[in-house]
Amino acid sequence: MDRPANPSAAEIAAHHTAAGGAPPLPSPPPDPGRNRFAFASWLFLRLLASIHLIAFVSFWTQLDALVGPRGLLPATRYFAAVREQLGGSAFAQLPSLCWWFGTEKFPHVLCAAGVALALLLFAGVAPVFCLGLLWVAYLSLSCAGQIFFNFQWDALLLETTVLALLLAPWKMLPLWRPHEPPRFARLILWWLLFRLMFLAGVVKLASGDPTWRNLSALTFHYETQPLPTLLGWFAHQLPTWWHRASCAGMFVIELVVPFFLFAPRALRHNASLILAGLMVAIALTGNYTFFNLLAIALCLLCLDDAWWRAVRGCASPKTCNVLRYIVSRFRFRALFPDAKRGVPPDGQRAPRWPAVSVASLAALAFVYTLVQALPSVMPRVALPPVFRAMADAVAPFRSLNNYGLFAVMTNPRPELIFEGSDDGRAWHAYEFPDKPGDLLRRPTWVAPHQPRLDWQLWFAALGPPQHNPWVLALCEQLLRGNRTVLPLLANNPFPDKPPRYVRVVRYEYHFTDAAARRATGRWWRRTPLDFYVAPVSLR
Repeated sequence: MDRPANPSAAEIAAHHTAAGGAPPLPSPPPDPGRNRFAFASWLFLRLLASIHLIAFVSFWTQLDALVGPRGLLPATRYFAAVREQLGGSAFAQLPSLCWWFGTEKFPHVLCAAGVALALLLFAGVAPVFCLGLLWVAYLSLSCAGQIFFNFQWDALLLETTVLALLLAPWKMLPLWRPHEPPRFARLILWWLLFRLMFLAGVVKLASGDPTWRNLSALTFHYETQPLPTLLGWFAHQLPTWWHRASCAGMFVIELVVPFFLFAPRALRHNASLILAGLMVAIALTGNYTFFNLLAIALCLLCLDDAWWRAVRGCASPKTCNVLRYIVSRFRFRALFPDAKRGVPPDGQRAPRWPAVSVASLAALAFVYTLVQALPSVMPRVALPPVFRAMADAVAPFRSLNNYGLFAVMTNPRPELIFEGSDDGRAWHAYEFPDKPGDLLRRPTWVAPHQPRLDWQLWFAALGPPQHNPWVLALCEQLLRGNRTVLPLLANNPFPDKPPRYVRVVRYEYHFTDAAARRATGRWWRRTPLDFYVAPVSLR
């Protein structure tokens, strides 16, 4: 009997079995969630909404005291000075809605609008519309906030929001259904994460700071950073070899790992998890507001749907039961599609920007930020005049930025202590909520909230008082007993009436060691340096 020309799989398996061999295993079907990012995009937009909510609420609680009409740096006077100096080009250099709606009450409207828009974005209502208005509101506040918004994470939030516009679905009510994002939209956000991490390592080496090059920076970083945490005190007690090894590991993570964000999926997943782990470690030892949350959100965007499904499969039965209850209770079944079904139809086709538009805008952002970063990587490179003119026009909008934190380390730590007196002899210290002051008070944990005055006082202590005239303005408000500014303090030693004299003493602060902590109860030790502001009084 003739054999068929093309034997079936069953006949081949039977032949192998008869011969004593095991039948060949069929190839598993490819996971439909590999290199798809519907859930990652959904999660990223919710995290971005949460970060906006934190940022707006955090500033809202300090707005009047910092830039209100009776605050330290009234926005009204600032905008008037800019208009007088720049005339018709004032908006181009300070783009803010406050030019049309005022600077006294309208910043409160912006904060309220930011909170509402963040909640709508979290709920999945008109995400593109909400992202655009969030960007406008936060940019307007950033301009009114003056030096209190001169932080890289404020610029990072604005840039992330702008780029997220390309990622969000063009739909009024996508609600909590995941949608597959355009490929170039997520790539440009991965590029943002790459720049954020890689340039952080580059500037440390390019600055010429010897403590980075000899790996000794972390031996003092935990006590000299702006607002250390309690875990930062304990980290400072670790041996020198640990700090040097940690510094070396940090350079590997910042200079090498980011390149794997564009590698095959297994390497990309590992790279994003390593970067997220670094952000967690930084958040545990220092109060860097919402910066770490924002960086982690960018990291999670690199994990595809198959990875998230695998994590769900590895969860404990109790955790799975909780997830099933939440999914069934709130009807969020589309977030956790069954493995056999793969990505839901909404995750495959969703109303969004035209592919050509996304690719074009992403390419423009890529080229601009690449050229912008060249001097950080190659200091001798001179940017062409055309690009410099373009950068001057783009910079006021704070949405395509260059990054690089802690290029030069601060050592030792100067700290400004404000003191008041009724007679010029007995002095009593004002306490701020989160910056070091009282030696017996342990370091606080305040992130993701940012006490912007406490942060800015750290920078002021590093320079001469002539460069920080607002410190003298703070002294004046203390002498006047300004009830708008006093809520920024943790302790006012003159609750009934303001003091007659105020002075600012600059000290050098250091962590105590474990033995001194047990013997004295002190977390800090300090040595007086000079008078930052000699005793002053109102005339």
